Amino acid sequence: MKLPARARRVIETFRLGYVATVSPDGRPSVSPKGTFVVLDDETIAFGEIRSPQTLINLTCLPECEVNFVDPFARKGVRVRASCRFVRHGTGEFARLIPHWRALWGDLAGRVNVIVMLDVTDTKPLTTPPYDDGATEQDMIALYKQKYSEIYP
Repeated sequence: MKLPARARRVIETFRLGYVATVSPDGRPSVSPKGTFVVLDDETIAFGEIRSPQTLINLTCLPECEVNFVDPFARKGVRVRASCRFVRHGTGEFARLIPHWRALWGDLAGRVNVIVMLDVTDTKPLTTPPYDDGATEQDMIALYKQKYSEIYP
């Protein structure tokens, strides 16, 4: 499935995705990953640095959902994907890791596995004030104010 343009923009702008998986004993698990890259119109990926439980979960059930949210506009995308691993030391890893080096420099040296997500579905995310007529400009102004109060 092709990523919609808005989804791609949110992912490339904020890069922090909340990855939902299922543990081997059937329990839900959500873990933030801050190293997302859009590789092409149908594939996103994150660099696994210290996520052993996520890897265990995806080994048992190689599917996940990831939420990406613009914290100011309060809009985002839910991405459903099938997953596969690209291990450190392989030719494919060597071909892909420059994407992470370009964005995160030395942090890319800590990537153990590149987790490839082949997008199978996307759905937009919005907050309820949009249902009541709020505009994106309204939401951005409101959350700029809220964040300025939290981080003066």
